[in-house]
Amino acid sequence: MEATLMFGVILFVGFFVGELLFRVGFPRVTGYILAGIALNPRLNGYVPASVVNQSNVITNFSLAFITFSVGGTLLISKIRALGKSILTITVFEGEFAFLFVTLVFALVTPLVMDVPGGWLAGALPMALLIGALGSPTDPSATLAVVHEYHAKGPVTDTIMGVAAFDDGLGILNYSLGLVVAMVLVTHQSFSFSASIGEPLLKIAGALGLGAAFAASLALLIRTVLRRETEGALIVVVLGLLGTCFGVAKLAGLDELLTTMVMGAVYVNIAAKGDAVFSMLERYTEELVFVLFFTISGMHLDPEVLASSWILVIMFVAARAAGKISGSMTGAVLSHASPKVRRYVVGGLIPQGGIVIGLALVTVQNPHFAPFSNILLNVILGATVVHELAGPLFAKLVLKAAGEIKKA
Repeated sequence: MEATLMFGVILFVGFFVGELLFRVGFPRVTGYILAGIALNPRLNGYVPASVVNQSNVITNFSLAFITFSVGGTLLISKIRALGKSILTITVFEGEFAFLFVTLVFALVTPLVMDVPGGWLAGALPMALLIGALGSPTDPSATLAVVHEYHAKGPVTDTIMGVAAFDDGLGILNYSLGLVVAMVLVTHQSFSFSASIGEPLLKIAGALGLGAAFAASLALLIRTVLRRETEGALIVVVLGLLGTCFGVAKLAGLDELLTTMVMGAVYVNIAAKGDAVFSMLERYTEELVFVLFFTISGMHLDPEVLASSWILVIMFVAARAAGKISGSMTGAVLSHASPKVRRYVVGGLIPQGGIVIGLALVTVQNPHFAPFSNILLNVILGATVVHELAGPLFAKLVLKAAGEIKKA
């Protein structure tokens, strides 16, 4: 099928279904994902699989835009009031999710299926890797809901702060889990530099590169483009954003963490940093959301839910238990407000993006071949659940917290 026609169909169907779902009370992003599933090549012959396979440029650019926007919510003036609670909640909800999922899979998986390699070289390393993938939250779905309903308040700020920070924590958890899993599978000796130093170095590199691009953007806007139109500003922002993502990829750094840092640094160092994010929200955000979430739905395999439904339920339930108990523990220890303690976890349900990327990285490692396909199926199946239910949960908790005025 002609590529331009297919692009138009994806954009129109995603937008139409999003509007339809919005009119019956659901967030638009839920409609975008359902539209993607309806267009999924595995369910119909209208969309060729090659369209989905060649959509990486669109999805990567969309992820760069979304994580940049998430970083833009991390204004220091807001974080200063909520900083202790954000950091404490992040650590506890991320690590509790990691721990709960790891324990459940290590103990229960051998009872429901035979994992190649046995418990020590199969089920346990798989549990460590899949547990690490339970840590991150996909901030893009929640961000879409926040912007769609113009949500404002301490619960919204805390959710966006935690969702932004726990990507970094998830990367660290995955890197540590990867090293331990390699030791169990290949009987390698433990290396401190590989286990601790290398993940920290990559995170430091992402922080530095993101900050450098933020400074470059601020300098360009302040000196060269101060009298230009909003159209010119959008071109420069998107150009630098794509370059930042690409350089991070070439350097072996985490692209999403890098672009998120770029947004966080820029909003705090620029004189009117929030004006750029407001401009992007007005003119480009809806286009990016329609494309990203519709194409994400086209990537998901509906058969995964049927083939691995027990493990998918285990993952979703264990992760939810970890997120709930961890966020409540962190909120209590940091003396967060009762409203934050009660509602913040509802915005931490969505998961996708970086988690799918890490799962695909695991599949590419030949040492994990005996169980990597099981892991990927669980993550993809859970993503279907989380990306469909997550936006609805986010809307409900933000409305219950009184931070959505009209919905």
